Amino acid sequence: MEANVQQSEVVDTTSNNAIAALEGSALGTQPLLPPAKPTKWQQIATQTSDFLAKLPDNTGKFFNQYNQPIITVALIVTAIIAVKVLVAVLDAINDIPLVYPTFKLIGLGYTSWFVFRYLIKSSTRQELAAQIQSIRNDIAGR
Repeated sequence: MEANVQQSEVVDTTSNNAIAALEGSALGTQPLLPPAKPTKWQQIATQTSDFLAKLPDNTGKFFNQYNQPIITVALIVTAIIAVKVLVAVLDAINDIPLVYPTFKLIGLGYTSWFVFRYLIKSSTRQELAAQIQSIRNDIAGR
């Protein structure tokens, strides 16, 4: 039993015979296929890569343009977080036995000292007003 083996013929496409096989077409005048339309995912990938490529420049421009408002918002957010942390710490400290009454006594003692020191006499009230005005001038830079 012999197997019939067919040998494939190699066609030389660069020869003039193959080019002549196309009827009425000269070299370089064959119609070209239209370019493939990009798929939806390719468009999304292209837009995403363009956005990511421009992101550092856009971020720098944004920070340069809105520098002062960004700093203001950051300071406000930081102050709010600091107050919340402080309140949480004070709540934790007040949960310790005998600390809350001790703080209450210290506060009452300081308040009574302040009232007797600065608020009873007219001369001491004027002294307090002068000290407050001095502090305001120091803060305002006058």
